[in-house]
Amino acid sequence: MNMDTLFSGLITSKMRIRILMRLFINPDQQAYLRELVDEFGASPGQVNDELKQLSQSGLLEARKDGRQIYYRANKKHALFPELQSMVKKAMGMDRILDSVIKRLGHLELAFLIDDYAVGKDSGLIDLVLVGRIDKKNLDDLINKTEKYINRKIRTLVLTRTEFKASRSIFKDRPRLTLWELETGDQSGNIIQSV
Repeated sequence: MNMDTLFSGLITSKMRIRILMRLFINPDQQAYLRELVDEFGASPGQVNDELKQLSQSGLLEARKDGRQIYYRANKKHALFPELQSMVKKAMGMDRILDSVIKRLGHLELAFLIDDYAVGKDSGLIDLVLVGRIDKKNLDDLINKTEKYINRKIRTLVLTRTEFKASRSIFKDRPRLTLWELETGDQSGNIIQSV
């Protein structure tokens, strides 16, 4: 399922869809006009018009800092949960969670880094998995999921010890937690953290 299929019946502006995709996948991220213009290869007027309309509707929050206006998803908007869910489905995040993460062995943490962590649908999903992972099962699930979502998934599998030793690698990179082992949970259940 691609973003056009999921949203086109509801939203007619492709630029509006791209902005929603970009800002709703990780609502803690923000962007400004020039950044979005460069990323989308669009005219400033077109992007600006959509940002204004989305802000006026309350879907985006706008914050001025010097000469820049930063936009982010409005988590308090009544439609925020539904829109974020639709964005995750359009980008294939639901399939990654359902098909890959739940069936891997003892998973402690799963997160996205780089493009998808900030909502850029680049076609290459960087997924980091921490725990005791069945790598053979992972490879099979990744192959099936890639075909379904029409995107490439690149995984990095680390044990808890390896992750603690390599935290500096992820320090300044965009990161979006998908799943995390609940603190104090002795049963090994995984909770969704986004």
